[in-house]
Amino acid sequence: MSETQQGSAYTDEQPYVPPGRVGEPTAWIGMVVFAGVMLLLGGAFQAIEGFVAILRDDYYVTTRSGLVLTFDYTTWGWTHLVLGLLLVLTGIGVFLGQMWARVLGIIAAALSALANMMFLPAYPVWCTIVIATDVLVIYALAVHGREVRQR
Repeated sequence: MSETQQGSAYTDEQPYVPPGRVGEPTAWIGMVVFAGVMLLLGGAFQAIEGFVAILRDDYYVTTRSGLVLTFDYTTWGWTHLVLGLLLVLTGIGVFLGQMWARVLGIIAAALSALANMMFLPAYPVWCTIVIATDVLVIYALAVHGREVRQR
């Protein structure tokens, strides 16, 4: 280490925190709460979308041959239902400040975005909204997720 680094107030193991803010969460905690709420709501909506696909195949705009992957709607329904339940459980874990929930939330949001990208021809507007929300959730959990635990 150089002479200037030896006298500094922080080390490589601990991130720099401005004076007076030690251990205090920033205003970005609202973004993490947003991510938790969106995981819960997105999970609930994914589950509803799954139930619709399982119970009523004729609801969607396109036939199954128009989808990216040509599974029948029952298969897509079960995929959305399981993913929705995973998102709801992850949202609860994010509110509790659990590290496993942050990691699983990022993975689940990425899977949700991919699943909705493949389901886009069947439900274009809704899938676009879900993909955009998933991107925000990934950002919030990856960058500011640890602040919930400090609360």
